[in-house]
Amino acid sequence: MKQLFDTLSLEMSALTTKRYSTSFSIGVHFLSKDLQAPIHAIYGFVRFADEIVDTFHDYEKQELLKEFKDETYKAIDRGISLNPILNSFQWAVNKYQIDPELIETFLQSMEMDLQTIQYEQKVYEQYILGSAEVVGLMCLKVFVRGNEESYLKLKDSAMKLGAAFQKINFLRDLNADYFQLGRTYFPEMNFDLFDRAMKQKIEQEIALDFKAGYEGIKKLPKDARFGVYMAYRYYVKLFHKIQKTDAQIILGERIRIPDNKKYRLLFTSYLRHNLNLL
Repeated sequence: MKQLFDTLSLEMSALTTKRYSTSFSIGVHFLSKDLQAPIHAIYGFVRFADEIVDTFHDYEKQELLKEFKDETYKAIDRGISLNPILNSFQWAVNKYQIDPELIETFLQSMEMDLQTIQYEQKVYEQYILGSAEVVGLMCLKVFVRGNEESYLKLKDSAMKLGAAFQKINFLRDLNADYFQLGRTYFPEMNFDLFDRAMKQKIEQEIALDFKAGYEGIKKLPKDARFGVYMAYRYYVKLFHKIQKTDAQIILGERIRIPDNKKYRLLFTSYLRHNLNLL
């Protein structure tokens, strides 16, 4: 029975989420039960594409990404894939009517990571759209259970929240992105000139995205709100830590939130949510 294979596929997506991101996995755990599987499915798809361009340096990454892309669209059209991650993803796409344009835009951003690109403002915005904002929109489709009216009302906020998360990732991973992958995402950024002023300019941009994103969180359906709020609180905590860290330290090491602080954050977030203090 295909149901057994579908169950196994969803379990693989959940395991992928857990192994690659403890923080995201915790947030998903606090979504309504029926929302967890499709969000795991989206994460698994995004993570596998990201792994191709970020990790598989000893292989033909361009060829692997093309095959992954082709297999993604085949899976969606057929309603099945022998790749469990893609089988889960096609199920989520078809069940929640996720726009194929969102998927294409995301995959285009992955293709950008295979090239050496000068990230001027327009290209930077295009990459943020594909790598983060459309992923937020895929998740939003699930959170509103495909309701188009609710989706359109929350669309802009979801995009801003996704952008804030991605820009914080860029700041957190400056060293690895530049020295290991040869990437500098922020427009006109010069590593030799990266200082407090340049860092603060980026942080101001993130703060505006956060503000718009937070307004959307408050309007999410209640059974989706807490999980997203958890992710928001985690990234806000990480953002504040980055703000307090010297620019030169940011260049030299990856900023992290210790696990004990993550669980403390979970407890305080749970209280605020249940007491309607968002």
